[in-house]
Amino acid sequence: METKNRPELTRELTGEEFARWYFLKEELAEFCRANKIPASGRKEELASRIREYLDTGVIKARTPAEKRQGRSPDVITLDSIIEDGFVCSEKHRAFFREQIGSSFSFNVAFQKWLKNNAGKTYADAVCAYHEIKRSVKTTKKCIDGQFEYNTYVRDFFGHNKGRSLDDAIRCWKYKKSLPGHNRYEDSDLRILEE
Repeated sequence: METKNRPELTRELTGEEFARWYFLKEELAEFCRANKIPASGRKEELASRIREYLDTGVIKARTPAEKRQGRSPDVITLDSIIEDGFVCSEKHRAFFREQIGSSFSFNVAFQKWLKNNAGKTYADAVCAYHEIKRSVKTTKKCIDGQFEYNTYVRDFFGHNKGRSLDDAIRCWKYKKSLPGHNRYEDSDLRILEE
């Protein structure tokens, strides 16, 4: 089966062609640094900056939300207010471990809650953490967009009980070598027949 080779990430690509292919975050950051585009942030943010740059030549500045770095209080108490632009730190981890116990971890759902609830108290955060932990047991996890591989593998096994991780990885490698989306489709199994 023939697949089109992924183009190199260069300034000659159009934004549309760039968006058709899968690139690692490290590749996006390297392109950004080489072209003096802000190289920090989530994968989606880097891709958005690159696409705009390829289409217009304009270097998109980081948004105020991307620039904000939360300034945590010197001492965190249950009554402290969650800062705008919350950033997980060792100080925060120590506080939550003291309040919740050694099993505490900054899971993705809790990090999102903290970032979306500036102005609430850390007591609210402790309650939210326990609620999130309870709900995880009863709901299917939503995997964020930047974790395309994880989503693909989960969906692969959802459709292919009894298949191996090696099969899933072969199909993923095949899928990301193609232009277009990187979501699992049953037609991806054709690579296992070769």
